[in-house]
Amino acid sequence: MRENHHVYVVELHGDVLDEPKFKKANPDYVHGKPCVYVGMTGHDPDTRFDQHKAGIKANKFAHKYGLRLMPEIYEKLNPMPYGDAQYMEVDLAIRLREAGYGVWQA
Repeated sequence: MRENHHVYVVELHGDVLDEPKFKKANPDYVHGKPCVYVGMTGHDPDTRFDQHKAGIKANKFAHKYGLRLMPEIYEKLNPMPYGDAQYMEVDLAIRLREAGYGVWQA
């Protein structure tokens, strides 16, 4: 199996909490914890972040509120096969939300 997929985490500006859909998705958000977007890609995470910021196949929240990548959260997980990345994207989002983060995962 080819290990050419990555999960990644984008730190979002706190203003994302003013978005009703984001706020509704994070009822247990702990004030002061980061807000993040969790995604997966077949690209290098830096390239994918640049695409979000440029509006290319961009998630709305990553495009508008994305500040930086948070490799300290995901770097040790990558790279991995496609199926593992699909699973890890959801698993990582769940774990971050349980830790009090504000999370958007598409």
